[in-house]
Amino acid sequence: MKYSAIVLLAATTGAAAFTGQQAPKNVHVSSTQLEASSMDRRDFGNALYGTLLAGTVVGAAQQPANAQVFFDPAQYGDQELRVSAVDSVKESVRRAILKEPKLAPSFYQLSLLDSISFDAKTKEYGPDGSIVKVVLSSKDTSTYMVNLQKAALALVDAEKNLRKKTAITLADAVSIGGAEAIESIGGPVLPVQLGRADAPIKAPVSSVPLDLFAGGYSSTDVTKYFLQAGVTEREMTALLAGLLTIENVEKSRTTEDWRQSTKPKFREAGKMGRMSEFRRLTDDDIAEAEAQAELEADPEYEDPDDGWYIADSFGTKENRFGQRIGNDQVSEKNFNKFLKEVAEKGKKKGADVSDYGWIATMLLDPSSPTCQTWLTKYAGSNLNYIKDLSISFNAVTQLGAVYTGGKYENLLKNKPRKSLNNDDLNLFS
Repeated sequence: MKYSAIVLLAATTGAAAFTGQQAPKNVHVSSTQLEASSMDRRDFGNALYGTLLAGTVVGAAQQPANAQVFFDPAQYGDQELRVSAVDSVKESVRRAILKEPKLAPSFYQLSLLDSISFDAKTKEYGPDGSIVKVVLSSKDTSTYMVNLQKAALALVDAEKNLRKKTAITLADAVSIGGAEAIESIGGPVLPVQLGRADAPIKAPVSSVPLDLFAGGYSSTDVTKYFLQAGVTEREMTALLAGLLTIENVEKSRTTEDWRQSTKPKFREAGKMGRMSEFRRLTDDDIAEAEAQAELEADPEYEDPDDGWYIADSFGTKENRFGQRIGNDQVSEKNFNKFLKEVAEKGKKKGADVSDYGWIATMLLDPSSPTCQTWLTKYAGSNLNYIKDLSISFNAVTQLGAVYTGGKYENLLKNKPRKSLNNDDLNLFS
């Protein structure tokens, strides 16, 4: 515990800056938090020590301590190693969500908090994984924070286990965890650019509050932090709509039945493998295929599977990391289900959408006409919504990127990111 205490104290030197408070003189992690995360004090200390030690090694090997996010897309070597590392993290995240479905929003919230820590004016901070040490150092014992800590510990554990075989940075694990949260409920595969270097221990942290997505902030305040990071209101709407879906989907699994995902499926007699899942194409299937083909014909379209998806060898694509917890309610075909319901209910005068959570109220706020406009568009087109969500998540998880390493630095250095404009005219992309 000597090392744990020392590292915890070092971690909190800048941790409170994330919440806008002064750093506490003494670090204290409540027994409630440790019990909730199913780890004793020694495990917790070792996990955090391992996290910060990894950050130290990466920071020392690649860049001096500062407030920028360094990317080296080639740092994982060949594609086989890269895919193996990504799949291992996704499997760990899916397992954690299957055990406790309530953690699905927390993985997504971690990735957003880490990403929008970027300050577009100063070009500081960004998705460097520093959110993990800040969350684990928090003294907040609310359910929201305890769930964030559980998600953070799951990522630490995944990163630590990978050191035995290959390696992955905690910063990359945070972004992958957010993408997997969407996929775990039946959503699309979101693209994630790999290659982030972890933040050194002494690197400064952002002033974005940890409880930004707990529902206690006004729509004006939430919007302020997104805009401060250089995220457009259209992108913010797509990203928050993803969180709204995760929070509203009825989790089909419990903490008791998560192991069912490892049991084999019974097949129809006389049919082998996936042939037993054969069914005739419907008119809806054909219409969707035509719409998808039209979407892919767009020169600006980016395949969400491009970069780190590999075809599975065992089981279906959807279930290769375990059963999806919201598979009965939403899928890639109707991922805008709750957006439709919110938009329809919002048409009525004086409608109360609080049943769908704070995000629904925010997106229908009359003072945010841009959010209202894009909510309506996403409710009317699932394909456009998935397209915008994919582009927005990929973009926000690369905010503040400073590319290093030969050809990538030459190709991408100082290149402005592709953004989704509020007016949909793409005049300034």
